[in-house]
Amino acid sequence: MSDPWLAGPVVTAVYGWKLERRDGVTLGFTSHDRDIYFEGLLLKASPGLRPASITQSVGLSAGGLDISGVLSSSAIREDDLEMGRWNGASLSIFLFDWTNPAAGKRLLASGELGAIRQKGIEFETELRGPAALLDRSIVPVSSPTCRAEFCGAQCKLNSLRFEHRVSVNGVVADTLYFSAPLPAPFNGFARGTARQLSGTGCGLKHDIVASGADWVRLALPVAQPLVAGDRVLLLEGCDRRLATCSTRFANTVNFRGEPHLPGNDLLTRYPGSA
Repeated sequence: MSDPWLAGPVVTAVYGWKLERRDGVTLGFTSHDRDIYFEGLLLKASPGLRPASITQSVGLSAGGLDISGVLSSSAIREDDLEMGRWNGASLSIFLFDWTNPAAGKRLLASGELGAIRQKGIEFETELRGPAALLDRSIVPVSSPTCRAEFCGAQCKLNSLRFEHRVSVNGVVADTLYFSAPLPAPFNGFARGTARQLSGTGCGLKHDIVASGADWVRLALPVAQPLVAGDRVLLLEGCDRRLATCSTRFANTVNFRGEPHLPGNDLLTRYPGSA
């Protein structure tokens, strides 16, 4: 190894962790038994956090990294894990000399956190590295409905046109009610999202499966209950059909689908079949 602090007869190396959530919250941890400032970030002593295994390979293989830890840290709370605040967070794990933090670091792994699984008071997750992007298809698969993300780069619609800030009037199970009618047709918010702008779950985003004149139904009940007066940012949804793209959004030119392509049933017919 080229790092001088790893070449001595006695090595004082410890693990360092840097986690950054999608909402910008950045945390640091170290396997040392005391807090250490490293590159301007306070690494909190957390011996319970450890990489279970690191696999590196030559070539384009994705490899893998399993991570486990104990839910005793005040920074990584169980309710935050349940609400999904840590889903998709970026993580880097490195070694550094705790006696001389300015000497630099050796990066061991970096990437994005995958699905988080809870086992009692512990949690486990998988780190998806840059090579995992190679598993994605580079050629679009044909489909009768649109493959573009609503208001995304291919859709080209401006999301600001379809966002609405509203106040919650009441909550029953997984359904939010509002005091004023919603500016969209029936089920116009289905497949859209609801982002909490206030309350204990501020910043969390929820999928919408149905909507009416003054209500929306979420795919799952919120972990932190909403109360009357909480603010929510609603984004309309799209059912990805050509008729909807044409009549409701006037965006047929950007439709990414093949609604008139014969299906498998037609292509696999043979002479004499019914």
